[in-house]
Amino acid sequence: MKKIEVLENLVDALKILPGVGPKSALRLSYFLLQRNRNGAKNLSEKISNALEQLMHCELCNNFSEEPQCSICLSSKRDVNTICIVEMPTDLLMLEETHSYNGLYFILMGRLSPLDGVGPNDIHLSKLIKRVKNSNIKEMILATNFTVEGNATAQYIKELFKDVAIKTTRIARGLPMGGEIEYVDSGTLAQAIVERKAI
Repeated sequence: MKKIEVLENLVDALKILPGVGPKSALRLSYFLLQRNRNGAKNLSEKISNALEQLMHCELCNNFSEEPQCSICLSSKRDVNTICIVEMPTDLLMLEETHSYNGLYFILMGRLSPLDGVGPNDIHLSKLIKRVKNSNIKEMILATNFTVEGNATAQYIKELFKDVAIKTTRIARGLPMGGEIEYVDSGTLAQAIVERKAI
């Protein structure tokens, strides 16, 4: 059977999505072509529009339609605190908690030498500039608790060790509503280590 080059190109394009392998990409391609051509056209237009209209906020690195995003421009935010996160989805999750009202900086990744991701790949020079040109008094490191996330937090802490700024790390421990009996030993150990007075 002769290969259809256009279809192969579509499959290859879909494989760039996280969690989409060759078989999933082929299924998605057939679905879009056979069952939902209008949806495929709409998806194509929305991706094209997003690529044309969205840029990185010049202050926090989040996606924005303007040079500065609505969070950075808001007069209701605490300009003395900045929270460093890996990805825009992390910012969204923190915003959903309604427990943080400061500024953000999004790294757009994390240090991962094995994957070829170094300090220049996660916008650290932009972060340094942002902190130095502000009145920030506390920097909250909210990277993930993975090997790479911890290494990134430690690297950032070292970057600012000579700057008069309080550096904190989000806490680890038991989830809200969690029962000790069902928590893994690593999480439980961290909860003991990071206990606080009440």
